[in-house]
Amino acid sequence: MGERDMGIAAQALDGVYGRPAAGVGARLERADGGKWLTVAEAETDSRGRIEEWCDHRLDRGLYRIIFDSDRYFVGLGLSAAYPEISVMFRIQDEVDSYQIQVMLSPYSYSTYFGSRV
Repeated sequence: MGERDMGIAAQALDGVYGRPAAGVGARLERADGGKWLTVAEAETDSRGRIEEWCDHRLDRGLYRIIFDSDRYFVGLGLSAAYPEISVMFRIQDEVDSYQIQVMLSPYSYSTYFGSRV
C-alpha cells in the first residue's frame, strides 16, 4: 500500500486575551537521520491559522512545529518565559490531514493534536 498525501493545519490561540494569535511565525520541520530539516515556514493569519501546510505532502514520520512566541508577546509589550514553543508529533496513520493547536501565554502553553475530518 502506498503513502497517501498527508498535510497539517496549525493554529495558535492567545490565552491572555482569549483570541486567535495572529502574526505568530512558525516553522515545520521533519526528523531525518538525527537532524531536523525545514519543510515549510509561515505566519499565522488573522484567525491564528496556517492552512497552506494542508497542501504539503507529509510522509509518515516524526515532525515538529516551532512557534515564535517571543516575537509575538514582545509585540504585545509582554515578555515570555518560553521564547519558542516546539510541538513534536508523529504522523503514523493513513489520515489525509491533521491539525495542531497551541494555546500561548507568557508562562504556559498547551497543545492539541488530532485529525481534520
